[in-house]
This record gives sequence, C-alpha cells and structure tokens, in this order.
Amino acid sequence: MTSSVALSGIHPTALVDSFAQLDSSVSVGPFTVIGPDVRIAAGTTIGAHCVIEGHTTIGRDNRIFQFNSLGAIPQDKKYAGEPCELVIGDRNTIREFCTFNIGSPGDQGMTRLGNDNWIMAYVHIAHDCVVGDNTIFANNTTLGGHVQIGDWVILGGFTGVHQFVRVGAHSFTAVSSVLLADLPPFVMCQGQPAGARSMNFEGLRRRGFSVDRIAGVKAMHKALYRDNLTLEQAKLRIAELTQKHPQSEPDVQMMLSFLQHASPQRGIVR
Repeated sequence: MTSSVALSGIHPTALVDSFAQLDSSVSVGPFTVIGPDVRIAAGTTIGAHCVIEGHTTIGRDNRIFQFNSLGAIPQDKKYAGEPCELVIGDRNTIREFCTFNIGSPGDQGMTRLGNDNWIMAYVHIAHDCVVGDNTIFANNTTLGGHVQIGDWVILGGFTGVHQFVRVGAHSFTAVSSVLLADLPPFVMCQGQPAGARSMNFEGLRRRGFSVDRIAGVKAMHKALYRDNLTLEQAKLRIAELTQKHPQSEPDVQMMLSFLQHASPQRGIVR
C-alpha cells in the first residue's frame, strides 16, 4: 500500500512545514525537519535527521546527507532575529554533520554557497561567508564569519579560516592549516599560522591550463615569494608578466585584483 506522502518522496516521519516550497521531485528522508521559509528546487535529495530552517534557498540536484543543520541563526551575539538568508546553489554534495548558518545584518545578510562544491563531513560555514564554485572542503574545515572563498579552492582537513579572510581561486591548504591572512590565488600553504609553500601547479594542469598560463603563474610566485620584493614591487612585476606570457592575462588580472584588496591589517599569507 502506498500513500501520497510516500509517492511525493517525503518520508512519512519527516516534518515539512506547509508553507515550505519544495519541488515535487525533492526527496526528504526520515525524521528530517524543514521550516516554513525554506525553498528547495528540483532533483535535490535530503537525508535523514536533517534540520533545514530559516530563510534558506537550495537549488537543483543537491545531495544533502543525513544529520545536517542548514539555515540556523548565526553564532553572533549581535543577531536579533533579522530575516537573513542562506542560499545554496546547484549540484553540491554536502556530507554528514555540516552546519551552515544564515547571514547577519552586519554584512549583506546572506551566506552563500555556489555550484558543484564537494563539502565533506563536519564542515562549518559561518554567517555571511561567500563560497564560489567547484571547491572541495575536506572534513572538519571551519570558516569564520564573513570569509570569502574563490572558485576551485581546496581546503585540507581541519583547516581553520579566520573571520573576514579571503581565499583566492585555485589555492590549496594542507591538513590542519590555520589561515589568519588572505591567501592569494593559486598559492599552496601549510602551517599554524599558514605559510606559502608553492603554487597549485598540479591542480592547474588537471583543469587544462596551458603551458604558457602555468609559466605565468610560476612567474607570479617568484615575484611574490622568491625575489624579496615588497608587495607593491611584486604587483608591478606581476603587471608586466603578460608581455612574456600573453595567455596569462586573466590570471594576472585576477591576482592583481586580489592583492589590491588585501587587508592592511591581515596582509597576505607569506
């Protein structure tokens, strides 16, 4: 015997508020609780024993495993019940025991996770974080509030990122790294606090970077970390690299933009 609830993909023990907006193709596992201000798009699956609350929007074809808490209020003493948001994009994998909080009124009021991210177990994404696309967060990665993570970033297990820190695209942290400063694009780092070790050349090759583009990234690494230049001198050197490595123009511009907005208080990982 089947019921309309079972046919809809929502387990009979799940508690889905009547005001929640779920596409008919969404699957919800047993004992999961979904609040009234939640919207979930087509093809997404929610495992057992999850709590999805707050003003939370989840896109298409996400796979959310059991025991996740998504959309809870921020761990911020200043928060006073404002209608802030959590927005999750498409095709993300979110493994067990992750906690993603909504934003806070002290920023833009939104925490955002992009598309095609691979989020392993016990990851915490705090209020007002912005995560790009195609990232990998290994187990127990923790982001403080207001952190910005670029596309294709890989954060090793037990990485901790201090609040307001920015992590540039294609960068990589080793296990148990602690980021107290901005991590420029392409840089691999390790340590507590983290120090720069190299550039993520293998990752760039896997993503189809040409030989010339990788040579440009190597030259940026040399200017930033090998030639004993000040940051201002390194930026001038990097700006000239497109003359020798024309294919690296987008990479150079991304690096210069990142360095231009580096926090004077935190600086960059050195």
